[in-house]
Amino acid sequence: MKRNCLSVLFVFTFLAAADALTEIPILPDGAQTKWVVAGPEEIVSYLIFDPATVKERLPEYLRFITIGELADGNVAWAMEHLEKFPAHADWGISFIEIVRMKTFTIDGRSPNWPKNGAAALWFARVAPADPAKDLGPGKPFLALEFWLPDRDYVAYMRDKGHYAAYGEVRLRSDADGHWLGSIEVDGLSASARCSQEDEKAGFGSAGMQMIFPPANSGITGFVRISFAGHREQSCGEGASWKFKGVHPLCKGMILGPTSFQFGYELLGGAYHGHEGHILK
Repeated sequence: MKRNCLSVLFVFTFLAAADALTEIPILPDGAQTKWVVAGPEEIVSYLIFDPATVKERLPEYLRFITIGELADGNVAWAMEHLEKFPAHADWGISFIEIVRMKTFTIDGRSPNWPKNGAAALWFARVAPADPAKDLGPGKPFLALEFWLPDRDYVAYMRDKGHYAAYGEVRLRSDADGHWLGSIEVDGLSASARCSQEDEKAGFGSAGMQMIFPPANSGITGFVRISFAGHREQSCGEGASWKFKGVHPLCKGMILGPTSFQFGYELLGGAYHGHEGHILK
């Protein structure tokens, strides 16, 4: 695997086709906040990574889902990848995206977006360290990063129980229809490029996710989200990610062609107290 942070990395889509009219799943009772997202436009990719580079972020009650266990479960891409990179059996699976939104509110308050302001997130697939634990509805993820370009709103989110950190994140489209994203934080300069390949857009399935904060964040509890109505288009030739710096993202590996996604709606909420410590 190339570890040159200046290398162009190709990415691939990950949402399955589904009915556009699917309703957003209902969140369980007990949410302490109300998070609403609508009108998103985003560049998304899968990224595999060495868990050793982010070990301080993994809570003791979670474990990373690995390529090796997916291969053992006969997941085709994981089996093919390990044939080429057998040393990656214990690597984790995640997704990274840069997204701008027409609506982004938590309890009615929105960020103060700069020109072309956007959010960036890096979420890893996880499971309970104790396989007997039942998390309830939704696939669990660990929020390795969630960057927003508004310091005051970052503090507001954290106070509300939603993990976030400050970062200069931008996403824009140019006159030729290319989507260009960037992330600037301490130790990382990243860029993404996507050109929508065709006019057709498939629909992604509705679903739920459970998002845990990093162990070193000082945030307790977790966030549940539900969503529906994803539309996605594959990106054309020249789609890429570039990473420069010392951040763990620079040591990861992105696979396949990129995905441009839009059109969905998302509802979420923070869960505190006893439920927030469900796995401990």
